[in-house]
Amino acid sequence: MPTFIMLTRLTPEVVKTPADLKRLEKTVAERVRKECPEVTWRGSYAILGPCDYLDLFEAPNEDSAAKVVMIVRSFGHASTETWTAVPWEHFEGLIPGGR
Repeated sequence: MPTFIMLTRLTPEVVKTPADLKRLEKTVAERVRKECPEVTWRGSYAILGPCDYLDLFEAPNEDSAAKVVMIVRSFGHASTETWTAVPWEHFEGLIPGGR
């Protein structure tokens, strides 16, 4: 299954306390699990940089990945950027003369 990387930047107005952040994370995760059972979550990381979080997930196709992104954005709390990640071993095989 393709791997997707989603970077998320929260808006300061939404998360006023650590409790707000925990509640938001739980609500979003439950909705993604319910509405996207075909998606496998691989990891979530808080990052220090222009974005607040980096999430790794696998989805069968771009439509399923887009649904995850739309769910995250539907809460009105964040902007996201999503990329497709290609495992190096596979990518290397795509390079002419690579393998």
